[in-house]
Amino acid sequence: MNTIRSALTIVWKDMITEWRTKEMFSSMFVFILLVIVIFKFSFDLRISNAALLVPGILWAALTFAGTLQLGRAASLEVEDAHVDGLLLAPVPRSAIYVGKALGNLVFMSITELIMLPIFSALFNLNLFQPLILLAIFLGTVGFASVGTLLSTMAAYSRAREVMLPVLLFPIVLPIVIAAVKLTAGVIDGGTWQELAVWVRFLIAFDIIFLAISLMTFRFVVEG
Repeated sequence: MNTIRSALTIVWKDMITEWRTKEMFSSMFVFILLVIVIFKFSFDLRISNAALLVPGILWAALTFAGTLQLGRAASLEVEDAHVDGLLLAPVPRSAIYVGKALGNLVFMSITELIMLPIFSALFNLNLFQPLILLAIFLGTVGFASVGTLLSTMAAYSRAREVMLPVLLFPIVLPIVIAAVKLTAGVIDGGTWQELAVWVRFLIAFDIIFLAISLMTFRFVVEG
């Protein structure tokens, strides 16, 4: 209970800080909007071919925006010495990781909820389908869990802006591929029997990434 309470306190602290500055949400929203508009006018998307490209475009936007958010959040924590303060607090290291991962998950989820209506309107597709929302949620959970660990690691590097994508993209590639396949299958009208394998794949990788990150986070912040 102490770990859960400490983690929720960290999430609340991050939410209050973002509410006061609104720095992260504003930058992520503008970035996502620009990515969507660029993709929209870079391809000749019609109803007949939108279903072929939209899953990839959607997850490219989510991946880029998530990387931006993770990198910025970790950089602010290190630059303002917030991590040092948390390490001095009498809380388990696992609570710090869970709080940071939950905070990143919340920030990314709010941004995605803002982005999806814009995406649906521009590409004339209904993305508010249960399995698509499940794919986005499961993909975001895996992305945030391992991304929290790697962004913290990269934040201590001088080349943090370059280091995070280099570390993160190869590791989250299985999650992105599975999420794209699941999203494309839903848009194409696939059955649950055809799509269930990708749901199980995403859940399995979420559990693996979360377990590994929990076990190794303390070595990153204390190393």
